[in-house]
Amino acid sequence: MKEIIVGENEQDKRFDSFLKGYLKEASGGFIYKMLRKKNITLNDKKSDGSEKLKKGDVIKIFFTDDTLNKFRGKGTLKDSLEPELKAYEKLGKLTVIYEDDNIVLVDKPAGVLSQKAQKEDYSLNEWLIGYLLDKGDITVDSLETYRPSICNRLDRNTSGIVICAKSLTGARKMNELIKDRNVGKFYRTLVKGKIDKDFSLKGYLSKDEKKNKVVILDKDPHNPDFSYIETEFHVVGYNSESSLTMLEVKLITGKPHQIRAHLSSIGHPIIGDIKYGGSAYKKINYQLLHSYRLQFPQGLDEPFSSLSGKEFIAPLPKEFDIFE
Repeated sequence: MKEIIVGENEQDKRFDSFLKGYLKEASGGFIYKMLRKKNITLNDKKSDGSEKLKKGDVIKIFFTDDTLNKFRGKGTLKDSLEPELKAYEKLGKLTVIYEDDNIVLVDKPAGVLSQKAQKEDYSLNEWLIGYLLDKGDITVDSLETYRPSICNRLDRNTSGIVICAKSLTGARKMNELIKDRNVGKFYRTLVKGKIDKDFSLKGYLSKDEKKNKVVILDKDPHNPDFSYIETEFHVVGYNSESSLTMLEVKLITGKPHQIRAHLSSIGHPIIGDIKYGGSAYKKINYQLLHSYRLQFPQGLDEPFSSLSGKEFIAPLPKEFDIFE
């Protein structure tokens, strides 16, 4: 018999939805049959699966170990965590800017993937689980019902702040704030040439997934493949010796490669951004783009009230020293 105590990461889920995720190899029909026969109970009572789970509820599954393992999938969860543990070992102790019970803000270095592109990749998603396991904030058992993950993505060679959710509560709130554009996301970047005043750009973007590259049009093509984009640019400074301008960029919308393609479209591609018309600069052959500053809105309720109005900064990487 397997007993599961419902925690914060499982509460508010429908019972049958939880079971379908937990017993991923079992059919829906089989699960409902087990509920009818009381081989699966909720708080020691018969259930039809429609109940909303509450923290502290007790789920009992009266299967043999072999049957439970069969419907949970081959192997054990511990065995399957090798990628996460290797990612944490390989990437090391990344800089954590802020952490509480629900989220982690991590300063991602350039060259690290936010999410896996291929099976053998190490990414921030796997690192996060390895990091939390090492700290003891999560357990192998807790991963059976919720897996912490990142909430926003940065390109492999874009560095800076990434929001990671430790709990389902954190994931729901961060995703809501990002979707509603209530989190201020500011980047720093260097471009060749002089820009002497602040400006904003609007357009319509479409991504070619095969080429992993986007195109921007000034006017609405009335094509569902294109999305409206808007970006604001503030001039931080200009270095006349190197002819470089440092910009702080605010994303109004957040689409793939938006900043890179927008700057390229006005003839000021990012230093090192070869894909979008830039050129290598002093051995920098990737886009010098850094997620520098994150602003949370005022008036957040518990358990996020401590984030209300807060600003977090990830210091510029050493590669930005070329501006000095």
